[in-house]
Amino acid sequence: MTTKQIEVSILGQPYRLACSPETEAALLEAVARVDAEMSKIRSGSNVRGQDRIAVMAALSLASELLKLQASVRHGESFPAEEIRRTMHSMNEQLGAVIQQYGVQ
Repeated sequence: MTTKQIEVSILGQPYRLACSPETEAALLEAVARVDAEMSKIRSGSNVRGQDRIAVMAALSLASELLKLQASVRHGESFPAEEIRRTMHSMNEQLGAVIQQYGVQ
C-alpha cells in the first residue's frame, strides 16, 4: 500500500497528513467535518484557545458518533455502507453463478 502526504488546514492551522490514495477522499471529508465543527464552536461560544476548541469539537463529534451507534444497535437507522457492500457481494456471487451455468 502506497502512502502519500497531503496538506490540510484545520481552523487556519496547516497540517501534513499521511494517507493511502484509497483513503484520501474520506480523510479530506473528515478534515472538513472537524474544521467545520471547530469553526462553529469558535464563533458560537466563549471557548478560546485552539486546544480547548479541539477538545470541545472532539466531544461534540464523539457524542454524535455514540448517538448514531446506539441508533444502529436499536435498528433505528440503516448502515448504508454495510448494505452497499453486502449487495455488491451478492451481485458478484449471482454473476459468478450465472456465468458458471451459462444462464443468459
